[in-house]
Amino acid sequence: MESQVRGGTRWKRFAVVMVPSVAATACIGVALAQGALAASFSVSGQQFKVSADSLEGDGFEQYGAVDMGSSVTKANTHPVAVSAFNTATITNLCQSVVTPNVPFFGNVSLILHAGTDSQKPVVASKLYIDLDDLTADATFTNINIGVAAGSMTKGPGIKQDEVNKGLANPNGFGQEADHASLTGVKQTAWATTAGTFKLSNLHMSVSTSGAECY
Repeated sequence: MESQVRGGTRWKRFAVVMVPSVAATACIGVALAQGALAASFSVSGQQFKVSADSLEGDGFEQYGAVDMGSSVTKANTHPVAVSAFNTATITNLCQSVVTPNVPFFGNVSLILHAGTDSQKPVVASKLYIDLDDLTADATFTNINIGVAAGSMTKGPGIKQDEVNKGLANPNGFGQEADHASLTGVKQTAWATTAGTFKLSNLHMSVSTSGAECY
């Protein structure tokens, strides 16, 4: 699935807003842990792609939810599958987002790499990934399928603020497992939040060729 973009983007806005926002990815988990940010937020009009060689997660849960943009319209409403982990280690993480039709440059992408050394993977806790497409080879340990989302106990739990806003149904379908092992991960997502998010060997770059993780 290709990254989707709605609305125009001016070059100055791209340079001033988008670059700092990607740099802030490394800090967003700390802010969440300190209570500086809400656990849910209005998502942007752009998806981002994520790939990884492997993801090992303890305390896995998954449930359905809706991500909302700043305006409540169909174009700004995105049904997602929320994958949640108590803890996760990720090797060879890549994240990319493309802004198309930037004046003078065409498609410009922001690309983030981390955890490229298998001995120093990316480490996250209370990790939530709001995705709408995922491919991987997956193995789950002690999995329960069809659990009411609000009754899951193996992972960090359904976000209460999503329930309060009517964006997630605690009686809806959920699944959980003691451990999830995914390899060859490729996904498109609208949002990621975490309690902590340690990015080892972080490298961020801007590409004017519109390159993506996959």
